[in-house]
Amino acid sequence: MSLTAEQLNELIKQRRAVYPQFYNDKPIARKIIEQILENARWAPTHKLTQPWRFKVVTGKALERLSEYLGEYYRKNTPPEEFSQKKLNKVIQKPLKSACVIAIGMMPDPQKRVPEWEELAAVACAVENMWLSCTAYGIGCYWSSPKSILEASEFLGLAEGEKCLGLLYMGYYDTPLPPTPRDPIETKTTWISE
Repeated sequence: MSLTAEQLNELIKQRRAVYPQFYNDKPIARKIIEQILENARWAPTHKLTQPWRFKVVTGKALERLSEYLGEYYRKNTPPEEFSQKKLNKVIQKPLKSACVIAIGMMPDPQKRVPEWEELAAVACAVENMWLSCTAYGIGCYWSSPKSILEASEFLGLAEGEKCLGLLYMGYYDTPLPPTPRDPIETKTTWISE
């Protein structure tokens, strides 16, 4: 079955950030996660560098991620800025998620394209994942705290690979209100001559 323009338009409008506190306990089947990653693979990529890399965290590994994020917060937050509420939130995000995907980027070793194009390709891959999650009724949220941007050792990243954040994922029950957007006319200039 072909996707109609109307179906695509509606899917795009339904895509939004759904935070871990709204996730329920329903697991995400590995087959669905694999399809979401497969859809990421079809993102545009200049010179076919395909710079995206993914680390899928599920099961007991979510506890290890939670511990890492909590420990990072404890060690790197000045006492005057420390908040138990913030620490609890940091620790709970992975534990409330059915799956967390670390979003990585491996820039082209030949440097055939500027880094911003590699970043754009990864962002397009994540958008494909986000739209796929929306189609499956899965909520997700891309977060890029300093703790994960500096998690090369924890994630086992290859030399030159960078982490660009975490995609928290989980099914949810709460209906989502529409998100406001400025009219496109306020963001568009037509040049016809």
